[in-house]
Amino acid sequence: MVTLTCKGESIYPKALFCIGRNYVEHINELQNAKPDECVFFIKPPHALGESLHVSLHNEPVHYEGELVFVLGDGGFKAVGFGLDLTKRELQTKLKSKSLPWERSKAFRVSALVSEFVPFNSLESLRLELYINGKLVQSGGVKDMIYPPKVALKSLLEWSDVYENDLLFTGTPKGVGVVHIKDIFHGKVYENDKLLVEHEWIAT
Repeated sequence: MVTLTCKGESIYPKALFCIGRNYVEHINELQNAKPDECVFFIKPPHALGESLHVSLHNEPVHYEGELVFVLGDGGFKAVGFGLDLTKRELQTKLKSKSLPWERSKAFRVSALVSEFVPFNSLESLRLELYINGKLVQSGGVKDMIYPPKVALKSLLEWSDVYENDLLFTGTPKGVGVVHIKDIFHGKVYENDKLLVEHEWIAT
């Protein structure tokens, strides 16, 4: 089991709740329909990994940079940067047959996260993702269709949430294929203040 760090302490989430289609420009780049309610899927905690080990898989894997929250105390305890990895070809195939697409989202090492840190202003949080030094994704709470508070309220209508569960909040435009030796550098800002950053090298 992967150990996560939240405000300097080790945590072990029971579930990873993920929001899909939460940025308009990302919806457009994948030619998806804009949802009329918050779209959720779930990854198991054993989908968490420490390394960006895409050579495990026999097909291309796409990256999706996200703001990720640790849940607890009735709200959001801390924020970090996350990579939601996706087998896009498999996802498209499953969706075309109206089948569940967990196999394309909840596979081994399909969720990577930085450490989690405290913040002051939820609305001011934003992310940047660089690959090999080039900015490829940028977005934040102000750009979301369903901001974190709205999403959490929707989640609690149908699911229990336990202390230290994670909430992945969707990805801005700019997703693409992970290539071996790519260097991923994710950053989370509160306005212009850097809160946390993490680097992964794809193997």
